[in-house]
Amino acid sequence: MELILREFNLKLKHTFTISRESIDFQPSLIVELKEDGFSGFGEATSNPYYHITVPMMMEDLEKIRPIIEATEGETPEVFWTKIHSYLKDDMFALCALDMAYNDLYARKKGKKLYDLWGFTIEKNPLTDYTIGIASIDKMVSKMKELPWPIYKIKLGTKEDIAIIKELRKHTDAIFRVDANCGWGVEETINNAVELKKLGVEFIEQPMKSDNWEAHAEVFKHSVLPIIADESCIIEEDVAKCHNHFHGVNVKLVKCGGLTPGKRMIQEAKQLGLKTMVGCMTESTVGISAIAHLLPLLDYVDMDGALLLAEDIATGIKINYGKVSYSELNGTGVTLI
Repeated sequence: MELILREFNLKLKHTFTISRESIDFQPSLIVELKEDGFSGFGEATSNPYYHITVPMMMEDLEKIRPIIEATEGETPEVFWTKIHSYLKDDMFALCALDMAYNDLYARKKGKKLYDLWGFTIEKNPLTDYTIGIASIDKMVSKMKELPWPIYKIKLGTKEDIAIIKELRKHTDAIFRVDANCGWGVEETINNAVELKKLGVEFIEQPMKSDNWEAHAEVFKHSVLPIIADESCIIEEDVAKCHNHFHGVNVKLVKCGGLTPGKRMIQEAKQLGLKTMVGCMTESTVGISAIAHLLPLLDYVDMDGALLLAEDIATGIKINYGKVSYSELNGTGVTLI
C-alpha cells in the first residue's frame, strides 16, 4: 500500500468568524492510500484551538510510513487499533488516515461505504448551513445569499438575542445556535427561553468544555436541548455527557476518524442521547466521509465545503440541505 500526502490551503468565500477566531484560508491535509489500482482519500484540517498544524500531521504520518505501507488486508477496525497506538497524540492525522483506509477498503470490496456498513439512506437528515459571526447586516446577507431549510448560527457576542431576532425576520428556516463555549449558566438558561420563542431547535456547547457542574445545571433547567461539542472529543467522553447534555456532536478529526466516530454515535444512541456529526471548514473529501454516517444521525452539520470559494474534490453533493451520493464506491471522492 502506498501513502501519499498532499497539503492544500482552502480559500473561503467569506471571512469565517466564531467566538474565538476568524479565518480566510483553511490549511488542510489530504491523505491518499493506493493499492491494487484503487485509491482511498481522507482529510484533516489544521486547528489552532487544538494546536494542530498540517506540517505536524505530515511529520507524524511520515514517522509510521513503513507500518502503514506494510498493511495488508486488515479491516478498518483492526487497522485503526494498530495505528492508534502510534497516533494517539495526533487524532487529526489518525482521522485523515482512517478515512482514507475506510474509503480504500470499501472500494476494494466494490461497495459504497454506507452499503458496506449495512445502512439504508432513505431517512437521512438534512444538513444545516452555518452563518458565522459578523455584523447583523452581513449575517442577513449571507443567509439571503444561500436560502436553506436549516441554519446554524454562530453566537457568543453581547448581541446574541438581537442577532437571532433580526435573522428571524428574513426566514422561517429552522435555527440552531452554537455559542462555542461563550456563555455562562444563567445566560444559557435565560437565552434558551428567548431562543425557543424564535424557532431555535437546540443550543450547541454554550459553556466551557470542562465545567461539568455547570453543564449539569443547564441540563436540568434549559427549555432547549443542549448538544455537546468541545465536551465530547473522544470515545470516553460520550458516557460523561450522559445527564449533562441532551445530545453529542461527534467531530471525526477530534475522535480519530470514521471508525471511532461510528462507535461513539452508537454508544450515544444506547444512552438515549441525540446524535450529530459536525464538520470543520473542509473540502468535499472530509464531507463525503461524513455523509456515510447520516443513517445513524438525528442532526448533521456538514456544510464545510459549501463555505469554500474553490473545492479540491468531487464526491457527495448537497442541494437545499439534502445529500446525494457519488456513483463511485467507497466515500465517492475524486480529487480535482
